[in-house]
Amino acid sequence: MCHHMSCCCDRENHTKADGLGHPLRIGYLVPQFPGQTHIYFWREITALEALGHHVDILSTVLPPQQLMPHGWSQEAVARTTYLSDTDIAAGAGALARLLPRGLPLWMARGGVRFSRDVLLSLSAAQRLLSYARAQELDHIHVHSCGRAAVIAALAQRMGGPSYSLTLHGPLAENGPGQRFKWQGASFAMTITEQMHAEVCDALAGALPDRVLVQPLGVDADVLRRDTPYVPPSHGKPVKVFSCGRLIQPKGHQDLMQAMRLLLDQGVDVRLEIAGEDDVGGTGYRRVLEKLLKDLHLRDHVKLLGAISAEAVRDKLMESHLFALAAWQEPLGIAYMEAMACGVPTIGTEAGGVTELIVDGVSGRLVPPRNPRVMAQAIRDLSNDPDAAMRLSQGGRARVEAQFTSGAGAATLVAEIERLRPTPLGIAAPDVTTSEV
Repeated sequence: MCHHMSCCCDRENHTKADGLGHPLRIGYLVPQFPGQTHIYFWREITALEALGHHVDILSTVLPPQQLMPHGWSQEAVARTTYLSDTDIAAGAGALARLLPRGLPLWMARGGVRFSRDVLLSLSAAQRLLSYARAQELDHIHVHSCGRAAVIAALAQRMGGPSYSLTLHGPLAENGPGQRFKWQGASFAMTITEQMHAEVCDALAGALPDRVLVQPLGVDADVLRRDTPYVPPSHGKPVKVFSCGRLIQPKGHQDLMQAMRLLLDQGVDVRLEIAGEDDVGGTGYRRVLEKLLKDLHLRDHVKLLGAISAEAVRDKLMESHLFALAAWQEPLGIAYMEAMACGVPTIGTEAGGVTELIVDGVSGRLVPPRNPRVMAQAIRDLSNDPDAAMRLSQGGRARVEAQFTSGAGAATLVAEIERLRPTPLGIAAPDVTTSEV
């Protein structure tokens, strides 16, 4: 555990809940839901409901229509309560409640940027408080440590339900006021051990009693091959697939450079990239389109835009290799999906990817920002069908063993159950743990 009263920090990996206890009513807060990369959250919601619990989906704002490509997107929108509509009366009400509870001191300690986030969150926090009371929510879980966490923290300090956090990326990318957000949480999770270590170092003295490592996961039953994997063969194009938002840190430009190198070496390769930029196609996509033209790749590389989870699965089944040249990747759902589908996967030694891919066993790891080494890895696997077959099997085995989506739902339920008072003599539900 990470004890907020001390500097010591042990990791706990929760993998199994016992399922006891009455059904919970869980508020499930995800910013800008349902976005193009939010399939994991939808799977976790489904898993929570399969465990017999009620999930109230909450979000900040609705994403652009172009970034909601999934078959379940419209159902998700219909089920989601959005909190960020400006409501002056609600904001004033929250301000009146929070001023005597210490708001000026919190803002002074957090600085100017945090104060701005608080003021922008007041209305949403009041709406969340009202909703939680009306729906009798037992707990709110926030899949963010950004402004959504501020909203939940303010609602709790106004007398709302307990809340918890999941950290999905480096603290620096999650905005100011981290100590405020974490101090009020009943428990928290990080998706990698690397993030866990960062949190325990940076936020010592401000952490809840329980901070757990809970990786994201995928549905290995849905992402299962219908036909055996077939490696690349001589005389036919090598089909490479990639999937990720069209932003510079995903490294798509480096993967394109690798394609140019391979073509110049006589390797017949085709690349398809699924994903869109954050403004629906008028942002970084245009940079990549220009690069395609400059590198004379338009006959060999296709930008597919945001596509559904079902279409991603179909593309994976048709591909010989999956590659993503990310500069920084918290963990990598796209890698997991490819590995679950038995597609040999090439990732980068960046962020938490090394906790997912074991080089040479469940995939290949190459340095980020290095198109030449990426090209060599693709060429090596294209010329070695036995190695491709081993990585196909190894990747699938790795996901089945440690990265399934049901594990996160079970952990979340078990941790919320711990918060409930229990009759004398009856132990609170627990999970299987291992301490490192």
